[in-house]
Parts: sequence; structure tokens; C-alpha cells
Amino acid sequence: MAPGEATRKLSATEKFHLKHFVKELLSLKGRHTEFVSVYVPAGYDLNAIINHLQEEQGTAGNIKSKQTRTNVQGALERMIQHLKVVAKTPENGLVAFSGNIAEREGQYDLRVWALEPPIPIKLRLYRCDKEFILEPLQTMLADENVYGLVVMDRRDAMLGLLKGKTIIPIRKTHSEVPGKMRAGGQSSVRFARLREGATKEHYKKVADHMKEEFFMKEDLKGIIIGGPSTTVNDFMNKDYLTGDLKKKILGTKDLSYTGEFGLQELLEKSEDLLSEEEVAEEKKIMQKFFQELAKDTGLASYGKKDVLQAIAYGAVDTVLLSEALDDVEIEEFEKAATPMGSKITLVSVETREGAQLRDMGKIAAILRYPIAT
Repeated sequence: MAPGEATRKLSATEKFHLKHFVKELLSLKGRHTEFVSVYVPAGYDLNAIINHLQEEQGTAGNIKSKQTRTNVQGALERMIQHLKVVAKTPENGLVAFSGNIAEREGQYDLRVWALEPPIPIKLRLYRCDKEFILEPLQTMLADENVYGLVVMDRRDAMLGLLKGKTIIPIRKTHSEVPGKMRAGGQSSVRFARLREGATKEHYKKVADHMKEEFFMKEDLKGIIIGGPSTTVNDFMNKDYLTGDLKKKILGTKDLSYTGEFGLQELLEKSEDLLSEEEVAEEKKIMQKFFQELAKDTGLASYGKKDVLQAIAYGAVDTVLLSEALDDVEIEEFEKAATPMGSKITLVSVETREGAQLRDMGKIAAILRYPIAT
């Protein structure tokens, strides 16, 4: 799937299945370029894909390493046999992966995985690599999240949006800060004052642009700022940003570049912040549930029977479901909640709050208003 190709958000169940599918495959690594990834576009003839893989199987006979040759040909054979059983390309296309995942060299544990993606794909791909090609599926998972990116130094700044893994530059600005060499006849003190004044104006302009682009953007989950550490610290430690805008700052990163190269570098260095933000969002909503429960406000409910009853009354704002639930129950709650406008949040068991939800029955809800029980 090309960036930006998704036309709708995934449902909670779709996201749950896809997330676990991707997570499993991400954990697997090949010893050589022997893991096979295949993407079949929606509407594409599956027989043409099978014929292509059979040709690749023949070509793989030229691989010098006997071990790698055996693994690649074996993975292709498992893939071909599976696709013959599928027979016809599903409505949204098909993704399939195959490889020898045995832990020790010389052993064989050939597996094949296949999935009809929740969103139609247009990408046709065949690749042999040391790992499975999962970025198109990861993009589907990430498209819901939008972050603001800012890269700056004392002379230049660029603002962008991160949607999934796609960076969209949206605003560029240049300062009037003089170079380090002063003009003849200027005193060093006056020149330093000019530079300082121009730098302040530049920072004010960057802050204004951030307010214009980010402040009213409802789907923005946070802002990350990058640049030389001295510049970023100077910008952050003064009152250029309003308090409300500062609350949206997830963190800062020390960078070597500005411009579009800087935006890319910022993304590469911010994976830790983005991962932490996902966990932080989960902890935040669970803490809200536990606060309502502790205060006995009537806005917290748990247990399958009580939560389903609250959904039926239209009283549920957010359903909290542990990822430890089975697929059937998750789908049951999604079918009940969607017509009532109730949101569903799937909660991992990897945080303390998520473990608490699992231990108290795996099902809870935050209500819009109290109901009599």
C-alpha cells in the first residue's frame, strides 16, 4: 500500500488482528536473504503471481550456498502451494510470507502466513530478504496518528506533519540572522546585539507558525522539535511558546540537519518517543477509568454483563477491552458499541494498568453519564 492510500480508519478488531500479525512476523529474522514476502494487489490474477514464483523457484537454483538455496526454494514451494489453495485473490488483495524459522542452522521449520488486508492494496511485490517486508502493513496501523514535526537552527526552520510513516512538509521559514563575520566598522558588541535580536525574531516567527499550523489541529497527538541542542534549548527555555502549545511537546532531539533532510532525521531519531506516546495514551485512559472507579462517580463500569447493558443504554463513551480477550468477544463488543457511537480501546497487558484490567475481568468502560444498576 502506498503512503496515504488508506481511505478509512481500521476498526478496533481489524487493528487488533493486524497488529498481532505484524508483531509476530517482526520478531522473525532470517540468516540470509531467504524470507519470502509477496503482496498481491486487489483484483490481480493470482495465477500470474503463482507463475512468477515458480520462475523465481527455478532461478533460486543458481544460489551458491546450498543452505540458502534450499531455504529459498522451500519457502517458495510452501508459498506456491498455499496460493494454489487460496485459488482466487481476495477482495482487498493478499499478503503472504514464507520462510524457514528454525532456530539452528541446518534444521527446517518452514512456515507460511497469509492475510487479506483490511484495506485494499495496490502494491505488487515479491522480495527475498533477511526479514519480511512489513512496512505497507505498518503504515495501515499508523495512519491514524498525526504528529507535528519542527526542525530548526538559528537561521532556518521547517514544520511538517507525520501521518503514519509519511512526512508532509507544510511550512518553511528563514531568519535574517547575520553570518558570524561582521561587516567592517561594526563593533563586536553591536554586531552581537544585532544577531541576538534577529535570532529572537526568528524564534518568535517559528512559534507563530507552530501555533497557526498545530494549535487547532484536533487530531494532532503531539509535537517533536529537533535541531542543534543549544538552539532547541534556547527556544524551549524562553517564553516563545504558549503554555497550551508547550503541553503538546512530546520531546526534543539533537539534529545535524534542517529542511526536509532534518525532518527525516527527526523521524529516525524519534521512534522511542512515538513508542512511548502510544503506551502513555493507553496508561492515561486506564488511569481515568481507575480514578472514576475510586471516586465512585458512577462513570466507571466493568464486567461483561454490566458493560454490555451500559452500551445498550447508550451510556458508554469508551469500551476498554484487554488484548487478552479472545477474538470472538472483541468482535461482539465492537458490533454492540459501534451503532451506539461508543469508542473501543484495546489495552495491552504490558503496562501495570493493562495487567490490572486483565486481572479484573478484561472488560471495562468509561461512561458518559451514570446509570442505575
